[in-house]
Amino acid sequence: MATKILFITQGFSFMGNSIQKGLEKAEYSVIRIDTEVEQLAAQKENADIIIFYLGKFIGDIPNFLVYLKDVCGEEGKFLILLGNNDEVYTVKEFIPDTSIGAILERPIDMKKLTQLIDKVAKSVSNNEYKRSILLVDDDTIFLKMMKSWLEKYYRVTIVTSGTQALMYLADNTPDLILLDYEMPVTSGPQVLEMIRSETKVDKVPVMFLTGKSDKESIVKVLALKPDGYLLKSLNREQILSTVNQFFAKIDSQI
Repeated sequence: MATKILFITQGFSFMGNSIQKGLEKAEYSVIRIDTEVEQLAAQKENADIIIFYLGKFIGDIPNFLVYLKDVCGEEGKFLILLGNNDEVYTVKEFIPDTSIGAILERPIDMKKLTQLIDKVAKSVSNNEYKRSILLVDDDTIFLKMMKSWLEKYYRVTIVTSGTQALMYLADNTPDLILLDYEMPVTSGPQVLEMIRSETKVDKVPVMFLTGKSDKESIVKVLALKPDGYLLKSLNREQILSTVNQFFAKIDSQI
């Protein structure tokens, strides 16, 4: 089944038309819409990936950008921005980095774009290409809930202690580790330190899971230089969106 692309741009510019034709030539199913909230609302369910071709108009559509942010966050849609630095900067005033999967600057390299689309699509829809996540937390109820949220899109392994995590990592190399910051016996920071000292897994991304959202606690977490963090208070859509966008960013750098 062809990957479904929701292609957003304003009007029918020459470059917009060229990109659309390039996507269709690559045999993607392309639905093109203008920068109208009603059109996005009607088509958001029909997209595997959203591609937004930016332009000078970007500062004139704040309501659309706010709604696009909600669509990406609540439904975990991959968002690819095509534009220059100024246009992307304007978008980021409304849409956080965690909701932007990838950015490609003009002039658009269609080969790179199609390679990115293929990687993203496979990671979501094809079990053979599912990313693997190691989820480490001493709270079994939280573990089961998180696993149920993530396993539709990823291969998820759960362990309940830092010791179990290190034993798993001795024979496996996941694509991402979601690590509880506060655990008894071996804490999250201690586990991170041990992971970074092991050559086999020292490059595996680690995101901390934390229940504390005050500024002091977040600064303390980030001081350890993880690859990110997730608040345990986030809902399903926010968790999925953050993880999805994290992997999409990795794909965009390949």
